[in-house]
Amino acid sequence: QVQLVESGGGSVQAGGSLRLSCAASGRTISVNAVGWFRQAPGKERELVAAIDRSGTKYYVESVKGRFSISRDNAKNTAYLQMDSLKPEDTAVYYCAARLYGLAYGPDQYPYWGQGTQVTVSS
Repeated sequence: QVQLVESGGGSVQAGGSLRLSCAASGRTISVNAVGWFRQAPGKERELVAAIDRSGTKYYVESVKGRFSISRDNAKNTAYLQMDSLKPEDTAVYYCAARLYGLAYGPDQYPYWGQGTQVTVSS
């Protein structure tokens, strides 16, 4: 089993920045891909960014150039640096992990954190 705990959410004005962290515990040595998903009210959960063990990254088009995903395997922690935030980035952000390579659907990630709220005001 893998346990994930997110932190770093909050409220910020448009144009501001936040850094989310995802700390993993348990069978972390088995984790390959880590993804950051978000879900806004009334919308489906979408993959924002993902990174695999080799460092290969994926970003959804709407955050390219603004968000950056990284991981520190020694600390079992993944990060999502969010810059130039927009009101449409407002959502609950979830960290998720899987034992295999990059994947893009939420049903492909068996391990999830509890989520952290990000609110961007205009």
